[in-house]
Amino acid sequence: MKTTSFFTAAILFSSLSPALAASDDQCFDFTPMSSVSTYLGATLDYSVADRICCHNHKFAEYKGYLAAPEVDFFGRLDQSVETVFYDSVCGLPLFIAPRNRTFDEFKTESLKHGWPSFRPEEMISENVIIHNDGRMESVCKTHLGHNLPSGGVDRYCIDLVCMAGEPLSPNDERNQIIQNLQQDQIIIATELNTTTYTSSAEQYSGKTGNATAIIISVAVVGLLLAMIAFDATIEEKLIAGDDEEDEKHWSMLQIVMM
Repeated sequence: MKTTSFFTAAILFSSLSPALAASDDQCFDFTPMSSVSTYLGATLDYSVADRICCHNHKFAEYKGYLAAPEVDFFGRLDQSVETVFYDSVCGLPLFIAPRNRTFDEFKTESLKHGWPSFRPEEMISENVIIHNDGRMESVCKTHLGHNLPSGGVDRYCIDLVCMAGEPLSPNDERNQIIQNLQQDQIIIATELNTTTYTSSAEQYSGKTGNATAIIISVAVVGLLLAMIAFDATIEEKLIAGDDEEDEKHWSMLQIVMM
């Protein structure tokens, strides 16, 4: 009898891992600020913030997290003014919203897609990077989300836990991050004038992620794990001396895995 295909599945799984891993110096080796867990009076999961913002380039908080009862993101915003959203690690301003649209439009689009959704006019373009594959991060190397254009215009799908920061205090050790950046090319919180600021972000950058490829990668991993579990179950039955029908299932599984 052939041995289990677990080893084959493990090789395939490991081949996907590099694409899902984050760089070693993400967030410049810092972690999200502790205040993230009580952002706007909400209750955010700090472990999720740490994992998504500083140890990840692909995945996101779960869809609809912004509307969870303990979060209630839009219920905590002042509808009458623009809100500045800050990097959860280094405190740089990232977005001003809603801008050039109503609060209800901002809310409706975000709830429809399941994550806070921003448009080019709302980005602090000096502080945000859109990579060619659509992945977005701040200049502080904090993962933010992905660019998923809608209606022919860039739409930034951003993880709430990564934009739930606040300006740094003068004695915060995270100021080391800011000091390492090109000071003349970024905008720190104290320099941002929301009244006069105009984003230089393109309406359509052409930089967009292949969401289908990401979904397929995750699905393949799930399939492999399911096949491993099925593989082990059948092998146990064969060892126990089950009937010929199980032997047929085993043979078919081996063909699929080859």
